Amino acid sequence: MRVAIAGGHGQIALRLAKVLSQRGDETVALIRNPDHAADVREAGAEPKVVDLEHASEGDVARAIAGADAVIFAAGAGPGSGPERKDTMDYGGAVKLIAAARQTGVDRYVIVSSMGANPDAPGEDTFAVYLRAKGRADDAVRASGLDATVVRPGGLTNDAGTGRVNLGESVPRGQVPRDDVAAVLAAVLDSPNTIGRTMDLIGGDTPIAEAVAAI
Repeated sequence: MRVAIAGGHGQIALRLAKVLSQRGDETVALIRNPDHAADVREAGAEPKVVDLEHASEGDVARAIAGADAVIFAAGAGPGSGPERKDTMDYGGAVKLIAAARQTGVDRYVIVSSMGANPDAPGEDTFAVYLRAKGRADDAVRASGLDATVVRPGGLTNDAGTGRVNLGESVPRGQVPRDDVAAVLAAVLDSPNTIGRTMDLIGGDTPIAEAVAAI
Protein backbone atom coordinates (compact mmCIF):
# COMPACT_ATOMS: atom_id res chain seq x y z
CA MET A 1 0.00 0.00 0.00
CA ARG A 2 1.13 3.53 -0.77
CA VAL A 3 0.02 6.03 1.88
CA ALA A 4 0.26 9.82 1.77
CA ILE A 5 0.38 11.58 5.15
CA ALA A 6 -0.49 15.26 5.42
CA GLY A 7 1.42 16.87 8.26
CA GLY A 8 4.25 14.50 7.57
CA HIS A 9 6.70 15.98 10.06
CA GLY A 10 4.29 15.84 12.98
CA GLN A 11 5.00 13.59 15.93
CA ILE A 12 2.25 11.11 15.10
CA ALA A 13 3.05 11.20 11.39
CA LEU A 14 6.73 10.35 11.88
CA ARG A 15 5.80 7.43 14.12
CA LEU A 16 3.23 6.24 11.58
CA ALA A 17 5.71 6.47 8.72
CA LYS A 18 8.09 4.24 10.66
CA VAL A 19 5.35 1.67 11.37
CA LEU A 20 4.24 1.60 7.74
CA SER A 21 7.79 1.42 6.41
CA GLN A 22 8.67 -1.44 8.73
CA ARG A 23 5.73 -3.50 7.51
CA GLY A 24 6.59 -2.86 3.86
CA ASP A 25 4.25 -0.06 2.85
CA GLU A 26 5.36 2.99 0.87
CA THR A 27 4.80 6.32 2.56
CA VAL A 28 4.76 9.85 1.17
CA ALA A 29 5.02 12.62 3.76
CA LEU A 30 3.67 16.06 2.86
CA ILE A 31 5.81 18.68 4.59
CA ARG A 32 5.87 22.47 4.51
CA ASN A 33 9.52 22.98 5.45
CA PRO A 34 12.16 21.37 3.20
CA ASP A 35 14.53 21.32 6.18
CA HIS A 36 12.38 18.52 7.62
CA ALA A 37 13.06 16.18 4.69
CA ALA A 38 15.90 14.36 6.44
CA ASP A 39 13.73 13.54 9.47
CA VAL A 40 11.04 12.18 7.18
CA ARG A 41 13.48 10.02 5.25
CA GLU A 42 14.88 8.67 8.51
CA ALA A 43 11.36 7.58 9.43
CA GLY A 44 11.12 5.70 6.14
CA ALA A 45 8.96 8.10 4.11
CA GLU A 46 9.45 10.01 0.88
CA PRO A 47 9.17 13.76 1.52
CA LYS A 48 7.00 15.93 -0.71
CA VAL A 49 7.29 19.65 -0.06
CA VAL A 50 3.84 21.20 -0.31
CA ASP A 51 2.36 23.82 2.01
CA LEU A 52 -1.11 22.36 2.53
CA GLU A 53 -2.41 25.59 4.00
CA HIS A 54 -1.54 27.75 0.99
CA ALA A 55 -1.03 25.33 -1.90
CA SER A 56 -3.62 24.86 -4.63
CA GLU A 57 -5.73 21.71 -4.76
CA GLY A 58 -3.80 20.78 -7.89
CA ASP A 59 -0.46 21.03 -6.06
CA VAL A 60 -1.75 18.79 -3.28
CA ALA A 61 -3.20 16.34 -5.80
CA ARG A 62 0.16 16.06 -7.53
CA ALA A 63 1.86 15.40 -4.19
CA ILE A 64 -0.46 12.48 -3.36
CA ALA A 65 -0.71 11.05 -6.87
CA GLY A 66 -0.38 7.27 -6.88
CA ALA A 67 -1.42 6.86 -3.25
CA ASP A 68 -3.90 4.19 -2.18
CA ALA A 69 -4.87 6.09 0.96
CA VAL A 70 -4.38 9.47 2.60
CA ILE A 71 -4.12 10.35 6.28
CA PHE A 72 -4.74 13.85 7.53
CA ALA A 73 -2.43 14.24 10.52
CA ALA A 74 -1.79 17.95 10.01
CA GLY A 75 -2.77 20.84 12.24
CA ALA A 76 -1.96 24.40 13.14
CA GLY A 77 -0.16 23.17 16.25
CA PRO A 78 0.23 24.53 19.77
CA GLY A 79 0.74 28.25 20.02
CA SER A 80 -1.05 29.08 16.79
CA GLY A 81 -3.90 31.56 16.81
CA PRO A 82 -7.59 30.95 16.13
CA GLU A 83 -7.33 31.93 12.46
CA ARG A 84 -4.91 29.11 11.67
CA LYS A 85 -7.14 26.57 13.41
CA ASP A 86 -9.70 27.35 10.74
CA THR A 87 -7.35 27.53 7.75
CA MET A 88 -5.28 24.49 8.70
CA ASP A 89 -7.26 22.11 10.94
CA TYR A 90 -10.40 22.58 8.85
CA GLY A 91 -9.24 24.10 5.57
CA GLY A 92 -6.32 21.72 5.16
CA ALA A 93 -8.55 18.69 5.70
CA VAL A 94 -11.02 19.95 3.09
CA LYS A 95 -8.24 20.64 0.59
CA LEU A 96 -6.97 17.08 1.05
CA ILE A 97 -10.49 15.78 0.40
CA ALA A 98 -10.56 17.66 -2.90
CA ALA A 99 -7.10 16.38 -3.84
CA ALA A 100 -8.11 12.81 -3.00
CA ARG A 101 -11.16 13.07 -5.24
CA GLN A 102 -9.09 14.58 -8.03
CA THR A 103 -6.58 11.73 -7.95
CA GLY A 104 -9.04 8.90 -7.32
CA VAL A 105 -7.87 8.10 -3.77
CA ASP A 106 -10.89 6.64 -1.99
CA ARG A 107 -9.47 5.90 1.47
CA TYR A 108 -9.23 8.86 3.87
CA VAL A 109 -8.34 8.68 7.56
CA ILE A 110 -8.37 11.84 9.66
CA VAL A 111 -6.70 12.33 13.04
CA SER A 112 -9.16 14.44 14.99
CA SER A 113 -9.53 15.09 18.71
CA MET A 114 -11.82 13.91 21.47
CA GLY A 115 -14.45 16.58 21.99
CA ALA A 116 -14.32 17.81 18.39
CA ASN A 117 -17.64 19.51 17.74
CA PRO A 118 -18.63 22.10 15.14
CA ASP A 119 -20.87 23.68 17.79
CA ALA A 120 -18.38 23.64 20.68
CA PRO A 121 -19.13 26.63 22.94
CA GLY A 122 -16.63 29.33 23.84
CA GLU A 123 -14.40 31.86 22.11
CA ASP A 124 -11.01 30.78 23.44
CA THR A 125 -8.48 29.22 21.07
CA PHE A 126 -9.21 25.67 22.24
CA ALA A 127 -12.92 26.11 21.52
CA VAL A 128 -12.07 27.38 18.04
CA TYR A 129 -9.83 24.33 17.59
CA LEU A 130 -12.62 21.93 18.62
CA ARG A 131 -15.02 23.60 16.21
CA ALA A 132 -12.50 23.44 13.35
CA LYS A 133 -11.85 19.77 14.04
CA GLY A 134 -15.57 19.08 14.25
CA ARG A 135 -16.20 20.79 10.91
CA ALA A 136 -13.34 18.83 9.36
CA ASP A 137 -14.76 15.56 10.66
CA ASP A 138 -18.18 16.42 9.23
CA ALA A 139 -16.62 17.28 5.87
CA VAL A 140 -14.73 14.00 5.71
CA ARG A 141 -17.80 11.98 6.64
CA ALA A 142 -19.87 13.79 3.99
CA SER A 143 -17.18 13.50 1.30
CA GLY A 144 -18.30 10.19 -0.17
CA LEU A 145 -14.81 8.80 0.42
CA ASP A 146 -14.08 5.65 2.42
CA ALA A 147 -13.49 7.70 5.54
CA THR A 148 -12.55 6.94 9.13
CA VAL A 149 -12.33 9.52 11.91
CA VAL A 150 -9.96 8.74 14.80
CA ARG A 151 -10.30 11.01 17.84
CA PRO A 152 -7.44 10.54 20.31
CA GLY A 153 -7.56 11.85 23.84
CA GLY A 154 -4.67 13.72 25.44
CA LEU A 155 -1.45 12.84 23.63
CA THR A 156 1.67 11.76 25.50
CA ASN A 157 5.20 10.76 24.55
CA ASP A 158 5.13 7.72 26.83
CA ALA A 159 6.18 4.45 25.24
CA GLY A 160 3.32 2.71 23.52
CA THR A 161 1.72 -0.24 25.27
CA GLY A 162 0.01 -1.78 22.26
CA ARG A 163 -3.26 -1.73 24.21
CA VAL A 164 -6.05 0.82 23.87
CA ASN A 165 -9.65 1.69 24.56
CA LEU A 166 -11.24 2.35 21.17
CA GLY A 167 -14.91 2.96 20.50
CA GLU A 168 -17.64 5.35 19.44
CA SER A 169 -17.68 6.90 22.91
CA VAL A 170 -15.06 6.28 25.58
CA PRO A 171 -14.19 8.23 28.75
CA ARG A 172 -11.72 11.07 28.47
CA GLY A 173 -8.13 10.03 28.99
CA GLN A 174 -4.66 10.01 27.52
CA VAL A 175 -2.94 7.89 24.91
CA PRO A 176 0.70 7.59 23.80
CA ARG A 177 1.44 8.86 20.32
CA ASP A 178 3.07 5.48 19.61
CA ASP A 179 -0.29 3.78 20.10
CA VAL A 180 -2.14 6.36 18.00
CA ALA A 181 0.23 5.62 15.11
CA ALA A 182 -0.26 1.88 15.55
CA VAL A 183 -4.04 2.30 15.53
CA LEU A 184 -3.89 4.38 12.34
CA ALA A 185 -1.83 1.69 10.62
CA ALA A 186 -4.30 -0.99 11.72
CA VAL A 187 -7.29 1.11 10.61
CA LEU A 188 -5.89 1.37 7.08
CA ASP A 189 -6.13 -2.41 6.75
CA SER A 190 -9.60 -2.67 8.30
CA PRO A 191 -12.61 -2.07 6.00
CA ASN A 192 -14.89 -2.44 9.04
CA THR A 193 -13.71 1.01 10.20
CA ILE A 194 -14.93 2.79 7.06
CA GLY A 195 -17.70 5.20 7.89
CA ARG A 196 -16.91 5.08 11.59
CA THR A 197 -15.87 7.71 14.12
CA MET A 198 -13.82 6.39 17.03
CA ASP A 199 -12.54 7.84 20.30
CA LEU A 200 -9.13 6.55 21.36
CA ILE A 201 -7.39 6.45 24.73
CA GLY A 202 -5.01 4.08 26.47
CA GLY A 203 -6.61 0.85 27.66
CA ASP A 204 -6.33 -2.90 28.07
CA THR A 205 -7.36 -4.26 24.66
CA PRO A 206 -4.66 -5.20 22.13
CA ILE A 207 -4.79 -2.82 19.17
CA ALA A 208 -5.55 -5.45 16.52
CA GLU A 209 -8.40 -6.80 18.63
CA ALA A 210 -9.77 -3.31 19.38
CA VAL A 211 -9.77 -2.31 15.70
CA ALA A 212 -11.33 -5.60 14.60
CA ALA A 213 -14.17 -5.10 17.10
CA ILE A 214 -15.24 -1.77 15.55
